Amino acid sequence: MAINQDVEELIIMGDSDLILQQAQGEWKTRDVKLIPYMQHVEDLSKRFMSVELRYIPRFHNELADALATLASMLPYPGDVDIDPLEIQIRERHGYCHTVEVEPNVQPWYHDIKRFLKTKEYPKQANGDQKRTIRRLANDFFLSRKVLYKRTPDLNLLRCVDAEEAERIMHEVHVGVRGPHMNGYVLAKKILEQVITG
Repeated sequence: MAINQDVEELIIMGDSDLILQQAQGEWKTRDVKLIPYMQHVEDLSKRFMSVELRYIPRFHNELADALATLASMLPYPGDVDIDPLEIQIRERHGYCHTVEVEPNVQPWYHDIKRFLKTKEYPKQANGDQKRTIRRLANDFFLSRKVLYKRTPDLNLLRCVDAEEAERIMHEVHVGVRGPHMNGYVLAKKILEQVITG
């Protein structure tokens, strides 16, 4: 794309120090599958007046990470021109807006957990609501004080309240539970945390 736009000076920023060092020739590429790619990068680099490679740690590379996730979800339209993206930078991450912690409010699974524990319904529940609670309870499993939801493949997902969900998402996103990753892998990591919790 840069060649087609007649770019002469190119700055490439990446979060893989290994790949950047190999592309600069500082480190040798030993994997035979990667050698043709490195040769292609070298050939393309000759078409620019200058090419600078910069290492950006992943935790400083959130915008590129989000764009990579977006790009992986959309099919390439072929020879069609792609309109430029307009990006708005918010003060907070999107996930910060998804969980609202309300003080002194029971978690979303309270009625199901109560039914599994005591076979009691909420006092204000009518017949339809009681049937719904019974039907929903079939997909849940109570182990001591912890409620799990059964998945079709027989995994158990630990039910968490809004406060714990926000804590888990924050820890996974900032890398407390391992390195930062793309959107799909990040969602899987959060689910693993909830499953194994």
